[in-house]
Amino acid sequence: MAGASLLTLLDDIATILDDVSVMSKMAAKKTAGVLGDDLALNAEQVSGVASERELPVIWAVAKGSLKNKCILVPAALLISAFVPWLIMPLLLCGGLFLCFEGIESTHHKLTSKKSTTQDSSEPEFETDEERKAFETKKVKGAIRTDFVLSAEIIAITLGVVAQESLVTQASTLSIIALLMTIGVYGFVALIVRMDDGGAYLLQRHSQGKLGKSAKYMGLALLNTAPKLMKVLTIIGTLAMFLVGGGIVDHSLHILTYLNLTDFDWFILPHLLQLVIGVVAGLITVAVVTLFSKIKKQIWS
Repeated sequence: MAGASLLTLLDDIATILDDVSVMSKMAAKKTAGVLGDDLALNAEQVSGVASERELPVIWAVAKGSLKNKCILVPAALLISAFVPWLIMPLLLCGGLFLCFEGIESTHHKLTSKKSTTQDSSEPEFETDEERKAFETKKVKGAIRTDFVLSAEIIAITLGVVAQESLVTQASTLSIIALLMTIGVYGFVALIVRMDDGGAYLLQRHSQGKLGKSAKYMGLALLNTAPKLMKVLTIIGTLAMFLVGGGIVDHSLHILTYLNLTDFDWFILPHLLQLVIGVVAGLITVAVVTLFSKIKKQIWS
């Protein structure tokens, strides 16, 4: 009797693991686009950090991201079980926040003073405290952005496993959250250290331990790394509007009344959601600014 019970338990566990595997693959496909935006955004968030401090900053953001997941996964399960109607309003608030951050980031880039003699991608600090304050601000901003994107990915995953058992839901959400964090921040770390890889190859070539191919590859990595970071910075800002505008659109169904062809749907939604993101960001900034002025007048 005990043997039969054990076999039944093992069979149930195998079935659950199989369901989790299938659900995780489905969720990974649905969240692939958001993961790309997450990568671009996080690469953009570490821009301006000194080269030797990039990995510690990425590690700090990755730890914050894991803490976000530890909050979001249980919260998603509780909301899904008791107040499922709350998911969409929360996502809408997150989308508006991303649009707001996009406007703030664009405004900062346009108004920041640039040196006429050199490209000041890494700001200079007079004291170590100023550097630490800058890095802390970067980390906090990256973790806030990660929270919104993680919330969207968790919500998408929850939609995939909505009809499954609680164990399957919790397991799938946990797997996607962990893989997302490792994948995104691991890849960001590789991108920001491309120049180190190029320098290493050039050094080994100069020592006669590697051939000319290593020299050319090293030069390519050194030349590509700063350009790639600049491109990712631009893509990261655009991703804020695209993701934020997409969340606003899905929440308010702004584009559902448009009758577009299949070809149009391949291009137009992204452009329209970009526009929605910019407009939503401008409106959010205006509302926040007005609220701040009213608050100052009341408390002054």
